[in-house]
Amino acid sequence: MVSIWPTVETTSVNYKEMLERGLLIRHDRGLRIAMQCDGDITHFDATNPEAQKFIWQTAKKNYYDKGIKVFWLDEAEPEYSIYDFDIYRYHAGPNMQIGNIFPKEYARAFYEGMEAEGQKNIVNLLRCAWAGSQKYGALVWSGDIASSWSSFRNQLAAGLNMGLAGIPWWTTDIGGFHGGNPDDPAFRELFTRWFQWGTFCPVMRLHGDREPKPEGQPTASGSDNEVWSYGEEIYEICKKYINIREELRDYTRSLMKEAHEKGSPVIRTLFYEFPEDKAAWDIETEYMFGSKYLVVPVLEAGQRKITAYLPSGASWKSWGEDEVYEGGKTVEVACPIETMPVFVKA
Repeated sequence: MVSIWPTVETTSVNYKEMLERGLLIRHDRGLRIAMQCDGDITHFDATNPEAQKFIWQTAKKNYYDKGIKVFWLDEAEPEYSIYDFDIYRYHAGPNMQIGNIFPKEYARAFYEGMEAEGQKNIVNLLRCAWAGSQKYGALVWSGDIASSWSSFRNQLAAGLNMGLAGIPWWTTDIGGFHGGNPDDPAFRELFTRWFQWGTFCPVMRLHGDREPKPEGQPTASGSDNEVWSYGEEIYEICKKYINIREELRDYTRSLMKEAHEKGSPVIRTLFYEFPEDKAAWDIETEYMFGSKYLVVPVLEAGQRKITAYLPSGASWKSWGEDEVYEGGKTVEVACPIETMPVFVKA
């Protein structure tokens, strides 16, 4: 996988040609600089079919023809330093009117290029999406989010809503992206809870810009962020959940197949699976991983007991235990740091 941004620096070998051919986003006023990141930058115009062809042919020559078959399409909103949306004008129209289609067209440029090469089952990782992005193999992640408990809680809502919006392939940066020191006990707890939850997401993916960074290098990569970077105790917990994910491989693939064929979310609100259960419509901190597993993520620091609602219309077993619970009830269960409660439909 190679990371590609839709940005074009003014010093790029491609800038002059793209400017002259109208392949860049235009500005109605001011300098033609959309953001600054180690240089003055603008973006290619993903809504322009000719720009789509140009960017794909460039990526094909430099990466695809050399064996790269998956792309990490970052900055897909696209990102601006100044969000004066009335300034920017795309081939398809003013940003204020059509700007939200940019990530879909960005995904389309690569999808159709790869499809023309005969590739099947195309999936690319994108930082943003819009209605219809799923048509173009978009695996969406929730962006450069904060490493905090509130951000963690927001990811649960984001993932569930993405599924309801028809985009089932979704993931998040486990542990958050911005901040977090692997040597900090408080962050280790957050990371662990996020990792446990990530096991029961459509895609389980560890990523982040960890502290501390090298002095004097603000754009350098952060500190180590592997599962063994958080101490032996957390490493053992991570291994446990990696093994659980591996045990679920066939089940997860069946969910992906169902999502592809029917559009069903991989992670589902309780009311999606249990629409007749009135209580299920009010539950925001639990969800179903497919139709079989009820997941109760631990979303607060220091929490070692948690209350879970078990939807009516089914019986439930706690993961790894034999006791059967009848649905339509609330139960309190232990959640030590090494365990996230999961119930299996009996």
